[in-house]
Amino acid sequence: MGLLSNLKKIFTGKKPEEPEAAPEPVTVPEPVTVPKARPEAKPAVKPGDVKVEKKPEIHEKEEKPVAEKITIGHVHMSGCTGCLVSLADNYEGLFTLLDNYADLNYCLTLADVRDIPKMDVALVEGSVCINDHHSVEDIKKARRNATIVVALGSCAAYGNITRFARGGQWNQPQHENYVPIGDLINVDIYLPACPPSPESIRNVAVMAYLLLRGTDEQKELAAAYLKPLMDLAQRGTEACGCDLIYDVINQGLCMGCGTCVATCPVRAISMECGKPNIDRDLCIKCGACYAQCPRSFFNFDVMNQFEAIGEVIDAAMGKGDE
Repeated sequence: MGLLSNLKKIFTGKKPEEPEAAPEPVTVPEPVTVPKARPEAKPAVKPGDVKVEKKPEIHEKEEKPVAEKITIGHVHMSGCTGCLVSLADNYEGLFTLLDNYADLNYCLTLADVRDIPKMDVALVEGSVCINDHHSVEDIKKARRNATIVVALGSCAAYGNITRFARGGQWNQPQHENYVPIGDLINVDIYLPACPPSPESIRNVAVMAYLLLRGTDEQKELAAAYLKPLMDLAQRGTEACGCDLIYDVINQGLCMGCGTCVATCPVRAISMECGKPNIDRDLCIKCGACYAQCPRSFFNFDVMNQFEAIGEVIDAAMGKGDE
């Protein structure tokens, strides 16, 4: 009861009017939700009860220019392993070679084989210490067991800096005389430089494969590509920067590209007035400059078929589809 109602009661003596009671709210019953009947749970399916339809596997036949691989071995003599690193620098190209064309059946670094086996191509790195009986026997065995012997790098081809080496071990003076492998065995192919480029090693491997396993046309292309490198082997185991002067510069063939400067391992060559100048006091007669010069052993058999040879190499390495 409020203050105004109390005042009326006091002055009039009447009871204040009772306010009418508010009607009770009508409660509307909520609709009853009848739960739907849950479907009967299916029994759990075990993995073994699931039947999987096997689709027939489709094996696409891999196309290769010839049927079977060749075998390649890396024979390490006295060297710095730089040539092997250059071989590995082919990356995917190396995998393509090993997948499709060659099996690496001997390599002290990459293959767990202790004795030199039979092989089609022997890549020999380093020179031979003639004071080491085992080294001399190994290089002779490599010649007996290999169809093609490649002098890989300038140490194997010409001796390079190992001609001046004494082993660096004063307590073992027997390790002091090193000679290129051509002084002890017959070598089929020279691939000098310090080290040879990854592409040149790859190309020689592909061409050796085609020469041994290819068709008549492929053998002809491979022989044309390898002939200049075979001619280098016939020149002997001695080379000098003078060969570059006599056979290239004096013949007016030098174009001043600087390849000889870049390939010299002892920096004995510098460019003077656009031509290479050779310091004979620094030259170690490794033959790298002559072998890398694009005009030193100019060969028309290669140049006339250069495009066909390039297409064969690209196709072999899977570059034709790119």
